[in-house]
Amino acid sequence: MANAPEAPAAEPRFSELAQRLAAGSVDSLPDGALAEKLALAERERRRMRVKLGIDPTAPDIHLGHAVVLRKLRDFQDAGHRVVLIVGDFTARVGDPSGRSTLRPILSEEEIDANAATFQEQALTILDGSPELLEVRRNSEWLAMEMGALLALARTTTAAQLLERDDFAKRLAAGEPVSMLELLYPLLQGYDSVAVRSDLELGGTDQKFNLLLARDIQRAYGVPEQAVLTMPILAGTDGTRKMSKSLGNQIGVTDAPEEMYGKVLSIPDEAMGSYRELLLRGDEEGEGAETGAGARDAKHALARAIVTWLHSPEDAEAAARHFERVVVQGQLPEEVPEAVVAAVDGAVHLPALIESEFGMSRSDARRMIDQGAVSLDDHTLGRGDYDVPVGRLDGKVLRAGKRRFRRLRVD
Repeated sequence: MANAPEAPAAEPRFSELAQRLAAGSVDSLPDGALAEKLALAERERRRMRVKLGIDPTAPDIHLGHAVVLRKLRDFQDAGHRVVLIVGDFTARVGDPSGRSTLRPILSEEEIDANAATFQEQALTILDGSPELLEVRRNSEWLAMEMGALLALARTTTAAQLLERDDFAKRLAAGEPVSMLELLYPLLQGYDSVAVRSDLELGGTDQKFNLLLARDIQRAYGVPEQAVLTMPILAGTDGTRKMSKSLGNQIGVTDAPEEMYGKVLSIPDEAMGSYRELLLRGDEEGEGAETGAGARDAKHALARAIVTWLHSPEDAEAAARHFERVVVQGQLPEEVPEAVVAAVDGAVHLPALIESEFGMSRSDARRMIDQGAVSLDDHTLGRGDYDVPVGRLDGKVLRAGKRRFRRLRVD
């Protein structure tokens, strides 16, 4: 990939604004480009177009996504327009970033459902005002004729694409890289051409794609975008990237008590990055990270995150719930009811847990086998999946420490 040329120097006030808007990012590339884009937008009396591409391969947004979405909100608050690209077409290819194997291909129905959910959840962080948010689907322009696809392919060499770190590692290890995966960075780059992006945001794992988009814009005669990369938030395990597939995510629409409990489960050493990336380090309790101080700081962090994504009242209720249910071992003040239907006189609990708590059946079976599921005071044992209906009516099903349903048999 060609080295990005430096942008011409902008007025000091734009450099100061660019520095404020880039706060918390890892890379702002090329040097001075963001300031120049801000200056150009003012000269042309328009809002800067700030792009984020998302592939709807999963329906839910977690706090890892929120790091980038919150930075987008900073640009909206400064008066600029976010262009959210829902990658309904590129999802058919699958983003290969950080992958050692080809992603499974989703059906069009799954992609559409995920895209709708993702867009709805993004509005918990973004301003949905029409002048500040534009939502597009890249199937609008990527369902192109073969001639147009060949023209796009001519913008980039195979050597450029194979510079990608994850591709290079896979080839060195003797693992295949499909032609479909090689197309992905080109298609993502063409998104920037189609919407005339001034600035594109992404995680650090997207840096190659974001810079390649500049080359593709140049090939099409479109002004090259500036690039801003954001840090990757670790999941609740404190080490791996937050991901639903790894089971270490905290969803932005999780119930307040669920969100509160998940934040308390993160390792002490991860608190600093959560404060910095999600809350800008401004909540009560910052800096106390050992012993009782760490416990108090983590509760303060949990309150702040629940307050941000729900409300102060929800945060206080979640704190009371944690004390009552997890610390004291009591039932919640209110237990939601679930009506269950028996088949041949029994209920298959993994299916019930899947439908009520949103986890997979394999995870539900694993919880039962590990003794983490109970009916009232009776802990279920290994393989205790199908329970006679007579044991269920009126009983409280508990899965883990924080999930409860009072069962009513239909």
